[in-house]
Amino acid sequence: MMKVLIATDKPFAAEAVKGIRKEIENAGMETVLLEKYADKSQLLEAVGEVEALIIRSDIVDAEVLKAAKKLKIVVRAGAGYDNIDLDAATARGVVVMNTPGQNSNAVAELVFGLMIYAARNFYDGSSGCELKGKKLGIHAYGNVGRNVARIAKGFGMDVYAYDAYYPTESIEKDGVKALASASELYETCPYVSVHIPATAETKNSINYALASKMPPKAILVNTARKEVIQEADLFKIMEERSDFKYVTDIALQNDAEMKEKFSKRYFSTPKKIGAQTAEANNNAGIAAAKQIIGFLRDGNREFQVNK
Repeated sequence: MMKVLIATDKPFAAEAVKGIRKEIENAGMETVLLEKYADKSQLLEAVGEVEALIIRSDIVDAEVLKAAKKLKIVVRAGAGYDNIDLDAATARGVVVMNTPGQNSNAVAELVFGLMIYAARNFYDGSSGCELKGKKLGIHAYGNVGRNVARIAKGFGMDVYAYDAYYPTESIEKDGVKALASASELYETCPYVSVHIPATAETKNSINYALASKMPPKAILVNTARKEVIQEADLFKIMEERSDFKYVTDIALQNDAEMKEKFSKRYFSTPKKIGAQTAEANNNAGIAAAKQIIGFLRDGNREFQVNK
């Protein structure tokens, strides 16, 4: 009987685990559960006898893949997969997948929680701003970006987007104004929501030259990855502009210094919480289980990311 390991340092909700287990066991496979493990050695031991692996933000590097001698597939329950060594997986013949779209609404709703919090001056009792009629720029128009646009229109915002890979006509079909460059997006919109992945191309790409172009009373929201922000440049902008706010669910490396110096204009959550809803937990986990079953039983590679 093939075994599927659910290895999560930050566990799925109990209801999600129940749903994942049901999918796996109904397919005639065995579920192995490793939650809140204290040391990497526990993961290395657990992967030794399994054919499939479901993770969240857990690190699957070359050492883990080497220990997983029977492993055929690993699925990241979520959109980002920079916590998996794709080259090492490919070298060992392991298929890597993600579950795009399953957490999108959860992240998009958090964007507006953060945006309102910043617009209302972190609820300090002073007079803030409304979102209605403001220009919102969406940096990357993927699953999350499209949900952000949907919600923004409900707020009555004027919505713009830039995506180097998403067709302009598809963006504009949604009633969103497509812009030709990231520079134009940041120049146009005092509110920008970041949804680019952390790649060699995008790391540190949100720098002084880009973010400093934002109009007065700027609010930059990042629920993507901290690596896309050039931290020294952000600090410089915050020092130069008393009207610039940055809110995120991924604490920066210099988080303590940012909070000390810019407590009224910088906010980060204690941990990454974009996908931390019961619904997203359940959706992503069950999608991961179904993708594993589809691959092991039928060879379905639809969501493979290490092609």
